[in-house]
Amino acid sequence: MIRVLIVDDQRLMREGVRTLLGLEKDIHVVGVASDGIEAEHMAANHPDVILMDIRMPNQDGVTTTRNILSKYPDIQILMLTTFEEQTDVVGALSAGAVGYLLKDMPAEEIADAIRVAARGGAVLPPNIAKTFLNAVNQHERPVEAAAPAIEPRCVAGLTDRETDVLDCLARGMSNREIGSYLHLTEGTVKNHVSNLISKLELRDRTQAALYAVRHGYGQLSKPDLS
Repeated sequence: MIRVLIVDDQRLMREGVRTLLGLEKDIHVVGVASDGIEAEHMAANHPDVILMDIRMPNQDGVTTTRNILSKYPDIQILMLTTFEEQTDVVGALSAGAVGYLLKDMPAEEIADAIRVAARGGAVLPPNIAKTFLNAVNQHERPVEAAAPAIEPRCVAGLTDRETDVLDCLARGMSNREIGSYLHLTEGTVKNHVSNLISKLELRDRTQAALYAVRHGYGQLSKPDLS
């Protein structure tokens, strides 16, 4: 059973989501909070997943996400909001959220996102992923990151070339762009991406890009490919 905490300042939204999730046999709503401060207190009950609104009185969702994860890093937080501005998306993901959902999504998609998050996966609709990677590509990274930055080439098990590809993913580059930059075919790049995803035990390319950004890739000088 996946234990879920719902955080939203609108009572109708909180209760509506709780009712919809109550129809899922494998999801149990353990509580609701009306703002970030209340959510921090309730996080002490260790829900598996938190559905977090981003704009709330008293304390916003980004600040709350960062505070909760500093104490309870095993909790998975999904943003559930009506806002999809770049600053909101980048702020939420950099704070440690594993997904960014919009409130007009079908209930079954929200439930599926909760299941993915509970398994440790990342959940980003295509338009949100594009917004985030565009921000990365424009070097609009926030100063703080959810995980401590590490130097490139320090991930055990990755080859130098796979690390180069991971760095390119953090820059928001496509396979074609990576191939051109690293002088590889697109098929070879695709193989490297698949290999690093497997080695890092990630779910997909989007999750790999998020991993790379959070761990400091794409911020330093371009790798020496000579």
